[in-house]
Amino acid sequence: MDERTKQLFEQLEKGSKQEQMDAFESLLEEMEKKVPWAYEVWDELVAHLYDEDAHRRSRAAQFLSYLAKSDPEDRILRDFDKVWRVTKDEKFVTARHALQAIWRVGIGGEKQKNLVTGHMIERFYTCEEEKNYTLLREDILKGLRSLYEHEEDPYIEEQAKGLIDSVDDEKYAKKYRKIWK
Repeated sequence: MDERTKQLFEQLEKGSKQEQMDAFESLLEEMEKKVPWAYEVWDELVAHLYDEDAHRRSRAAQFLSYLAKSDPEDRILRDFDKVWRVTKDEKFVTARHALQAIWRVGIGGEKQKNLVTGHMIERFYTCEEEKNYTLLREDILKGLRSLYEHEEDPYIEEQAKGLIDSVDDEKYAKKYRKIWK
């Protein structure tokens, strides 16, 4: 890992709020492409998924989702349930940030794509009992849309449109259809 990246990870823990946010955004930007240092931080990030600090849980879930493309050993398949758990975090904003990023796991390979797509589809159907479930459904559909745009897999489009068709409330169905125009 280069010095700059090490410093960014250090700033996440020791910097001011603004420095932490800047470091977080810089790291996400770096993780948009494959990085050679994923396994240098992987186990620590997995541990952070269980941290008492909601910010740390959120960052860990997002980072691991982004790092799936830099995971030739497919560790994300082993750790996916731990990341997915954060999408149901007690703190709604933490859960939502994790859910908004988790589609990126699907970029890691065919197994990863099938895993994340299946979980997102199931969650769409089962989240009605959750607080703010309409926002969760919107995030799921946006995530599926992003994965579809990246992978160009017609199955994802077909499934997402089926999810939208299953919504009885026309107000929300209309809103969800706009995501897939």
